[in-house]
Amino acid sequence: MAGTRILALDPGTKRIGVALSDELGWIAQPLETYERRSLEADIAHIQQLVRQHDVGRVVMGLPLQLDGRVGVQAEAVQRLIETLQRSLTVPVIAWDERLTTKSAEQMLIEADVSRKKRKGAVDRVAAALLLKSYLESCSSSEEAPVEGDPGGQAPADAAGHQTSKGV
Repeated sequence: MAGTRILALDPGTKRIGVALSDELGWIAQPLETYERRSLEADIAHIQQLVRQHDVGRVVMGLPLQLDGRVGVQAEAVQRLIETLQRSLTVPVIAWDERLTTKSAEQMLIEADVSRKKRKGAVDRVAAALLLKSYLESCSSSEEAPVEGDPGGQAPADAAGHQTSKGV
């Protein structure tokens, strides 16, 4: 049985920022920064998080280019999403994550977090910002976008609105 929480992942080449919603889907909280090891280890860790936290869906940050095009990084994330979709029993939703890491970095600087501590926190804070964006979209539309829904699957225009179906 699928859970009620939403797990957000902000993948990078070295780390994956992880955030988790509350059971009602109102609050996004940073959970952890996972140091990537191998694809198999990464998938196993994400599977464990889904089970451990009663997750009903996973939102994966899709690093589109500023003009909305899918670049090399986004293609790599799309491959990870495809692998996760085969490995998890819950839907995996791609979500535009442009500028979340930059916003997270700025928030931590404004909070006077040291450079050393920022390095460890920026990925999970970026994941929380990604999840916050997703939750706000769900609450404004009264329905959560799901796998295959253009609300989270497609490249976005300059305003951040999704423009077409499919990843």
